[in-house]
Amino acid sequence: MIRFRCEHCGHKLSVPDEHKGKRGKCPKCKNTLIVPEEKAAISAPQINHLVDLKNGFLSDSTLTLKDVPEEYKLSDEPVAQANDLERAIEKEHESVKTEDIESLDECKLPWIIDTFLYPISASGMVHLAIFVIVPLLFGLFIRSIEYILRPSLGMATAEITESVTIIFCVIFYSYVCYYVADCVINSAKGQRRASESMMPSTISIGDFISQAFIIIGCAAVCVSPVLLYSVLIKRNDLWFWIMSAYGIFFLPMSLLRGIMFDTFDALNPIEIIRSIGRAFLPYCGLVLFFVVVGGLVRVALPKVPIWNFPKKIVEYYLIFVLAHRLGWFYWWYKDKIDWGL
Repeated sequence: MIRFRCEHCGHKLSVPDEHKGKRGKCPKCKNTLIVPEEKAAISAPQINHLVDLKNGFLSDSTLTLKDVPEEYKLSDEPVAQANDLERAIEKEHESVKTEDIESLDECKLPWIIDTFLYPISASGMVHLAIFVIVPLLFGLFIRSIEYILRPSLGMATAEITESVTIIFCVIFYSYVCYYVADCVINSAKGQRRASESMMPSTISIGDFISQAFIIIGCAAVCVSPVLLYSVLIKRNDLWFWIMSAYGIFFLPMSLLRGIMFDTFDALNPIEIIRSIGRAFLPYCGLVLFFVVVGGLVRVALPKVPIWNFPKKIVEYYLIFVLAHRLGWFYWWYKDKIDWGL
């Protein structure tokens, strides 16, 4: 058995030797980890460095002397200390079961099905409901305010409601961008389902807005040429389609770099082209996936003759799927694109 601690939360884990070197998820914090190649053996020289009997603690270990059962108290001999301490750690791990490690390498579903199942988690479903229902409730709130204030304020009511609406939209859609970016980052760590983290209490509105600016800026770098051309020239000629192809092709990598580095400095065109070249064929597959799913969101879905509510559900669901696929691309090809993250 290989026994070790999660490097993220310190949770104790125990897995069979045949799983050494494999990727997995910590059952406690759900972060990605790699099973060590060998058992964490403790030698006599290491004990001399770890144990400080005078102060009564292990200076470089999370296991203190008070955690060692009486029958395994450290003796005076270094070799005996090593054996006793290893026995104490084994005793501490007795309750840990092999299935505590959730393997990421053993998905039994085809990748396309697994990708579209990404939002199926508690947090994913809660956020999906929030993103669809909250704007509807806010719309009802604004209409109620207009109904109450219009008799006394008249035309000034519109100025009040418009100001409130702008503030709401900035905060709400900034958080949408923040959660989508969180999905990308967690998928880039190897997670197969939407992050279980809810809205953090330590993150300010400024952080949400900053994340939104990064995502909007990454998209603007790619789509602004074709938008400007269509506004100024107002025709769909060959140059229009060339600039459209440019925007579509570079958009996924621009978004991925902007989100992963959390800065506009990541949008260095040389680095973007270099990253694409290092994993060119898989990246072309990612672009094709974006074209198909993005086309469903922006082109096909609005034309479906159904109520707007289910359309919004499908739209956000597919946005989560795109975010997952973007992060998952980094997870699989991070060694090739070599960003040093």
